[in-house]
Amino acid sequence: MTNTLLILPGDGIGPEVMAEVSRIIDWFGDKRGLKFDVSEDLVGGAAYDVHGVPLADATMARAQEVDAVLLGAVGGPKYDNLDFSVKPERGLLRLRKEMDLFANLRPAQCFDALADFSSLKRDVVAGLDIMIVRELTSGIYFGEPRGIFEENGERVGINTQRYTESEIDRVARSAFELARKRGNKVCSMEKANVMESGILWREVVQRVHDADYPDVELSHMYADAGGMQLCRWPKQFDVIVTDNLFGDLLSDVAAMLTGSLGMLPSASLGAPMANGRPKALYEPVHGSAPDIAGQGKANPIACILSFAMALRYSFDQGEEATRLEQAVEKVLADGVRTADLMQSEGTTPASTAQMGDAILAALDASL
Repeated sequence: MTNTLLILPGDGIGPEVMAEVSRIIDWFGDKRGLKFDVSEDLVGGAAYDVHGVPLADATMARAQEVDAVLLGAVGGPKYDNLDFSVKPERGLLRLRKEMDLFANLRPAQCFDALADFSSLKRDVVAGLDIMIVRELTSGIYFGEPRGIFEENGERVGINTQRYTESEIDRVARSAFELARKRGNKVCSMEKANVMESGILWREVVQRVHDADYPDVELSHMYADAGGMQLCRWPKQFDVIVTDNLFGDLLSDVAAMLTGSLGMLPSASLGAPMANGRPKALYEPVHGSAPDIAGQGKANPIACILSFAMALRYSFDQGEEATRLEQAVEKVLADGVRTADLMQSEGTTPASTAQMGDAILAALDASL
């Protein structure tokens, strides 16, 4: 089966970190026989500069055809004053919505070499390995009505939290399936104490569990309490499933437990295509970091680990994904650090490209 991959470097540090991923992709082709049909296009501000929109229709059509999309980052101060409809972030939202990527997988893993970089104590985060499954295509970010309106002589901003049973059902199933391959434990988070959408969420998740996943341990927690528990003792969790808004907040909380946003990948998965593979978009959690763009300071690990997720979830190459993850872990254990990982005694400062060099060397050593 041909592996097709669309690369969208985007803005800011996106092209720099994606350049290192391209070298990794070439390595797997040369050394492991994994051949990829790779195409590249524009998204975000880079697309707006050329096409006047943050995602061209032709790019959207290509994204629908390939096995996976790998995205760098979008946005920057250059585009702050654009109309909301053409801001760089709208390109990313269009990809998620039109590809119907309803399950966002945000792992939070603390490599042992970086346990001291977390703001929490080492014993709280060392060995941390949790997965947050965030519903991505509904909820308050997409519900109608929405907008800013005039009411009784003043402006009012309206966003609507809306979920259907089927939308909750499918993301719950994604979480349960993942849990079966991990620690077999799911915690569902919502605000059923104050939100009707939360009541429905809890009811549907429980129903799916009881009908089809009784072997998986299920618990429910209010999302605010979940945020507190993530900071108190995060290793109590395995898979967390939650809605779009709470998932956005909780996954960033979990991200910082590991010490750096520059370390964390993500995957957004949809329904299976004709070839049986899910529609998929992979991207690092970090933003475009325009303040360091072009300086060789960016950490490419999150983007590289996003490709590892693509190997695992889109290309059925779990062993090769583990090989890449272990290469990253070895480099960190050897003390190689980009600027975001706070240089300390015994570490080796590295540029973006030098980090890529080190990971490629570790991959060579794995053969």
